[in-house]
Amino acid sequence: MSLASVGIDKLGRTRRLIPVPYLVAAGATAVFIAAGSLLLGKGSPLAVFLFDYAESSFFWPVYPLTIQNIMYIMSAVGLADLWVRWRATQRERGYMKLELLPEDDSSVLKIDQLGPIRRRVAELDAGEDAFLPRLLDLSILQLITSKSLDQTVAIFTSTLELMSHRVDLAYQTMRFLVWFIPTTGFIGTVVGISISLEGMKDAQNIAFDKVTAGLAVAFYTTIIALVLSAVLVLLQNVVQRAEELTLNQAADYCLKNLINRVYTRG
Repeated sequence: MSLASVGIDKLGRTRRLIPVPYLVAAGATAVFIAAGSLLLGKGSPLAVFLFDYAESSFFWPVYPLTIQNIMYIMSAVGLADLWVRWRATQRERGYMKLELLPEDDSSVLKIDQLGPIRRRVAELDAGEDAFLPRLLDLSILQLITSKSLDQTVAIFTSTLELMSHRVDLAYQTMRFLVWFIPTTGFIGTVVGISISLEGMKDAQNIAFDKVTAGLAVAFYTTIIALVLSAVLVLLQNVVQRAEELTLNQAADYCLKNLINRVYTRG
């Protein structure tokens, strides 16, 4: 474990500054670029299209610093972010399979039965970002302290709204990347057209190498940007829908098996 990837939180515990999926994604992208460049060879049509790995570049003097490769790295960051969200969603679905609450139609919960349930939830060590454990913990704590269903419902509703907002905020990075990648591609288009115009400024002596190289940059970066952004948008919608559905299922589980069956009188 490198020192750059870990840190110390306020309680003195070691935590990762850069989660492993992001490091893996960056490493896999670097391997993809290096292997593709070596296998395809400098100047081959596919190498120029995928990586802008040409015999001579009028815009990028140092390879692999090209627009295509920058977009690949940003896409890898987006895929890693979606993977983290997907894994968190799968963990949430696992919590609902633990039967933390009685699920039969005849059971009734009393206040003195909630303590062991809360201890079992605490033993999961799920963290504050977990949907079901967090909803159960706060709801049970409010029931034990106030013995009021009205106050518990208010706390439950507020917590659910905060979780929904947090899920929406979790995809801010993806929204930026989905905007950034096609924007980078369009920047490549403008640069390529500029290179082409530079090659045609002398009507008597047109630099056809500049014209063709510029048009290649213009069209190739746009195609790759549109494809990458389309893939990321599709995956983002799939993962976000799954996470929001899991949050709704966790809320429904708490309402059905805790709030609707707890007995607070007497």
